[in-house]
Amino acid sequence: MNHPRSCRFDTENPPDDMAKNSHLKDLQALGQLEVLRADLDEEGSFDEAVAGCDYAFLVAAPMNHKSENPEVELIEPAVRGTLNVMRSCAKAGTVKRVILTSSAGAVTTRPELQGDGHVLDEESWSNVDYLTANKPPFWAYPVSKVLLEKEASRFAQEHGISLVTVCPVVTVGAAPAPSARTSVPICLSLLSGDETEFAVLRGIERGSGTVALVHVDDVCRAELFVAEEPAAVGRYLCSSLNTTILELARFLAHKYPRYPVKTNLLSGELLEKPRVRLSSAKLVREGFEYKYKTVDGMYDEMIEYGQTVGILSS
Repeated sequence: MNHPRSCRFDTENPPDDMAKNSHLKDLQALGQLEVLRADLDEEGSFDEAVAGCDYAFLVAAPMNHKSENPEVELIEPAVRGTLNVMRSCAKAGTVKRVILTSSAGAVTTRPELQGDGHVLDEESWSNVDYLTANKPPFWAYPVSKVLLEKEASRFAQEHGISLVTVCPVVTVGAAPAPSARTSVPICLSLLSGDETEFAVLRGIERGSGTVALVHVDDVCRAELFVAEEPAAVGRYLCSSLNTTILELARFLAHKYPRYPVKTNLLSGELLEKPRVRLSSAKLVREGFEYKYKTVDGMYDEMIEYGQTVGILSS
């Protein structure tokens, strides 16, 4: 595998912007890493990044849960940006496989599944018709993931590109970045008391019937696994644990008494146990083994990280 290249996707923050990219500079000290500038909205912007590469890992996509016009600001850019990267990969002519990072959001939102005991895997797709017609909270995110997956698959078939998709669930653990976004503040909201972030966590449980977790290290290992496994094909759900908000609250109260659980957040309808389970059997069956299989151990690094970035008091 050629030495890794990382593309920064924010056109307002060039690669030499230390405030945004200091963690990438730190990673360069660990080995070969070339940092380039690219823009998901600009066709051809990724040509330099993928030129001569064996594998391309696409892990960037727009995410803005507060968007007032999600079709224009989230869904369309997600699909367009994915196809722009795919076009660059096709142009390069050296890329053996593209590893597309989607989300379990493209799997779980299926309101037609009533009651308990459902098991969802890679064959499941979120219901785009329901989401676009009813527009429940955060509806545009799963729609964007479904549509970008299907457009990427169509493009890959038309151009003879090997495409493998990884769909991670809520991802926990520490990150090298100097600021925390998305899943970290969401998963720490029971301790921080951030009502906005907790609303997202509640929305995940309500919409999917579970709070499925995976450690970021396992996501990275899974992406490398499907990149290098010759037989890998199609989608892979990446989930090592199914739990609920109430189960998390009990665990956190016991494990981290220094940060009392904000019980005021726990009003209303919450699940005692998952009514839906997300299965990662395909990934495991093909030889992948999760390092983090229980919530105990997933949170230690994230608590420390939350302190470092100011989500929790140090």
